[in-house]
Amino acid sequence: MIGRRWLAGSAVLLLVNVTQTVHAQRTPAYPDRPIRLIIPFAPGGGTDLTARAIAMKLTEAWGQTVVPDNRAGANGTIAVDIATKSPPDGYTLTMISSSHSVNASLYKLPYDLTRDLAPITQATTQPYALVVHPSVAAKSVKELIAIAKAKPDSMTYGSSGLGGLSHLSGALLCSLAGIKLVHVPYKGGAPALNDVVGGQIQMLFSTLLQSDTQRKAGRVRALAVTTKKRSPGAPDLPTMEEAGVPGYEVAGWYGVLAPAKTARPIIEKLNKEIVRILHSADVQGRLAADGSEAVGSTPEQFGAHIKSEVAKWQKIIKEADIRVE
Repeated sequence: MIGRRWLAGSAVLLLVNVTQTVHAQRTPAYPDRPIRLIIPFAPGGGTDLTARAIAMKLTEAWGQTVVPDNRAGANGTIAVDIATKSPPDGYTLTMISSSHSVNASLYKLPYDLTRDLAPITQATTQPYALVVHPSVAAKSVKELIAIAKAKPDSMTYGSSGLGGLSHLSGALLCSLAGIKLVHVPYKGGAPALNDVVGGQIQMLFSTLLQSDTQRKAGRVRALAVTTKKRSPGAPDLPTMEEAGVPGYEVAGWYGVLAPAKTARPIIEKLNKEIVRILHSADVQGRLAADGSEAVGSTPEQFGAHIKSEVAKWQKIIKEADIRVE
């Protein structure tokens, strides 16, 4: 009887092993063909540079070409819509930016950012800096707030455009500090910074990299950075929280996602390899040149971050009654 049971058990194990072997032979290893990485903006910008650095390193690591595919338009929503409608097989990825978490509240979208995509990893974070014209009397954020409270609507701040992060950075300051500033939208961050330098407007939330030259030349004065922690690019500048605005945090960021329902093993493999790439010395050097820092979070951390960003900007956009025609 014991012998029969042993033979029966051995037969079951043999059958399981054969089945697994046949299944493995029928299921090709991922990836076994080129991967498309959809980029929501035109070539040359920060999203594009970060995506291409990751694509190149993935190609080198896996021996399968990762093809960058720029699909600019509609504030980055066209590319994401394509990704959400692609097969969830790991062969179509997309890189989004922090602006996509804002789009969720500003526009009627054909997709749900938190439901129709599977997060892989947050790739980077990028600080903004609050800069003012040298004629502004305030030497700190607290002094700036005091001036704004004493004379509501007397101070102007520029932005790269209605609904952009530089606009919402000012709206968040108004909300948390209880002040009123006059928003002046521009068609890009560069012309807004030029008008701060020229004294036409008084302040701007600019990317740290964009305002670095003017800050070092003394043409603008930086009061703080908007991220939770101080930036390695300007360690002398306090955070907005340190400068007296509790709860203030704004960061530009990029991240990689796949269509929803992509198999978990594929997500994990992509996460592991992309995080390794982000922490490599040469990629970190490229990111630093663009004013970014590598992150490399887990899929769960990135998913939670997207949800918190969408909720934060939804609240601010509603409070400030920001509308895009």
